[in-house]
Amino acid sequence: MQVVNCTTPANYFHVLRRQLRRNFRKPLVVMTPKSLLRHKACVSDLADMGPGTTFHRLLDERDTKVNHGKAKQIVLCSGKVYYDLAAARDEASAWDIEILRVEQLYPFPSKAVREILEKTPKASIVWCQEEPKNMGGWTFARDFIEGIMAEVGMMQQRLAYAGRAAAASPATGTLSRHNREQKDLIEAALNLQAKSKTSGLAQKRSLL
Repeated sequence: MQVVNCTTPANYFHVLRRQLRRNFRKPLVVMTPKSLLRHKACVSDLADMGPGTTFHRLLDERDTKVNHGKAKQIVLCSGKVYYDLAAARDEASAWDIEILRVEQLYPFPSKAVREILEKTPKASIVWCQEEPKNMGGWTFARDFIEGIMAEVGMMQQRLAYAGRAAAASPATGTLSRHNREQKDLIEAALNLQAKSKTSGLAQKRSLL
């Protein structure tokens, strides 16, 4: 089985193309949130779907303003929460933070993650998700990422979590509460709590 959560049109195109071109058949689960259909930042160049291009299991930091290899913090995420993280980072001019997108959750892209983390052994590592803690990719990805952190000798031994607290339902029930929680988890992931007060609705950044 393969489980993907694509954040670009090009990667969505490539994962479907890969599925059809393979000479074997394997189940493919694709998560496609509706909010990205008209998202202004969710675009790809035609060149990203041209000759020589392929599906990326992990999307590395692509913003040229970020100091690659010198990041003080690395945020891993999967899915559309990336665009909220990128917008908040731009607003805060926090160019010492790299945001990595796990486009394929299973099989987990351990090799690609390792190649990035081993370049920044002193960086702090955070997993950010907008789903409650007992949902989303956190419980699955944590063991893979912490294993890689140990292999490359990261100073931080446990993966930090920034997201909603565990809940019985993925929905909060009210838009205002949802927006406050979303703001809190983004600030927690980017370590921006000092710049604005948090409401406590989202799970604060923690090592678990």
